[in-house]
Amino acid sequence: MSLATFDLLVIGAGPAGSSAALTAAAFGKRVALVELEQHVGGAGINTGTIPSKTLRENALVVAGARARALACIDMRVKPQLTLAAVTGQVAAVEQGIRHEWDARLRQRGVAVHHGRARFTDAHTVEVTTAAGPVTLVGNVIVVATGSSPVRPEGFDFAHRRVHDSNEILEITELPVSLAVVGAGVIGAEYAGTFAALGVEVHLIDGRDTLLPFLDAEISKAIYKGMVQAGVKFHWQERVVSCTSPAEGLVTVELSSGLRLAVSDVLVAAGRSSNTEGLGLDKAGVALGKRGLVPVNEFFQTVVPHIYAAGDVVGPPALAATGMEQARVAVCHAFDLIKKDIAPQLPTGIYTIPEAGTFGASEEELIKAGTPYVVGRAAYRHNARGRIIGDRQGLLKLIFHRDDRRLLGVHVVGEQATELVHIGMMAMLSGATEEIFSRACFNYPTLGDLYKYATYDAEMSRRVAKPATPA
Repeated sequence: MSLATFDLLVIGAGPAGSSAALTAAAFGKRVALVELEQHVGGAGINTGTIPSKTLRENALVVAGARARALACIDMRVKPQLTLAAVTGQVAAVEQGIRHEWDARLRQRGVAVHHGRARFTDAHTVEVTTAAGPVTLVGNVIVVATGSSPVRPEGFDFAHRRVHDSNEILEITELPVSLAVVGAGVIGAEYAGTFAALGVEVHLIDGRDTLLPFLDAEISKAIYKGMVQAGVKFHWQERVVSCTSPAEGLVTVELSSGLRLAVSDVLVAAGRSSNTEGLGLDKAGVALGKRGLVPVNEFFQTVVPHIYAAGDVVGPPALAATGMEQARVAVCHAFDLIKKDIAPQLPTGIYTIPEAGTFGASEEELIKAGTPYVVGRAAYRHNARGRIIGDRQGLLKLIFHRDDRRLLGVHVVGEQATELVHIGMMAMLSGATEEIFSRACFNYPTLGDLYKYATYDAEMSRRVAKPATPA
């Protein structure tokens, strides 16, 4: 059994783990990275973020061609459309990004081991590889093993037409009809994607509101867009049984007694941390609910030299935030540079239409008793919005009524997840309405929406009674 000691040992080569390894290596640390799967990248590259968003982009081409036909050009979807034709780019994109990650890790001298890791003590990890066991010792250890879809009882996931959010990307036939169980972010995103591909989609959830953590106006706009796309919502329902015969349709029975006969079922019931079998108890780290690893603001566990980042520490469980968490952990562990997580983080939701948010919602400000004023700018009144054909998009800015500081940015529509970053940077710098009033945006651009939303807020303040918390 071989033995090697490293300044940093990282377990899990997803976005968080790879970022931890690359950060430490950039500062000259000797780094080892352990990954269970054949490829680096974790769910972010291989089973979740990248492939699902690539599939969505292909679906948008289909949906866009239907909605925005050009004169004298037949943009209709051809009858022979197959899932393989739509998802052909997915594998290429995954492979390309994995190649980038591999190249960066090699360039910085990170030793990558593929195998199952298990702590034997607080500094030592045994890795079971195809070539035999390897023992690695880390002066500092970062746990970034990610998460996996929760598989609730009552669903036969061995059946070829019953899927979790990882498996749905492996299907080879486009569903005729799809029941999505769970209207959280993942469920809503996939529901919109498959609806855009022409699939009959049923979205089932025990709540009565879509994505209730969003500003209510944005939530309603997404809901409206999904309904227009053909998604059928079944609110305040739970699945009481799922019958999946060897041949024929899968039948989902709901608590109301309604039965849905569909070709495929996607269960999007959340995710749980990949810490089972890791042996963290032998390192002195006790786990929380769903296997989450408790950490402090530097992503340090109760064992000072052991850190955790990404999905294993819980919400927001996003690739971008996991990468930042890992960088903070490494910088703290080795006292490299002063780095912390921004007090607020952006949210990007890749539904159709997509949404981007940063800061407070109206509902949060009302609850806090904060005086505010709202400015809105619609895509249909923006030159670029008209060019791209988005008639439903909206930028909503929320300013403090008195000192005019920007308190919240909410966007729904094409490029919303990009557009929100302008407002994010303004908020992080403590900007007021003045920054958008003074700025000159290229024309035609969606960025110009910021100026007109600001004008709208200023007009509301001057000529109308400002929005005041109840």
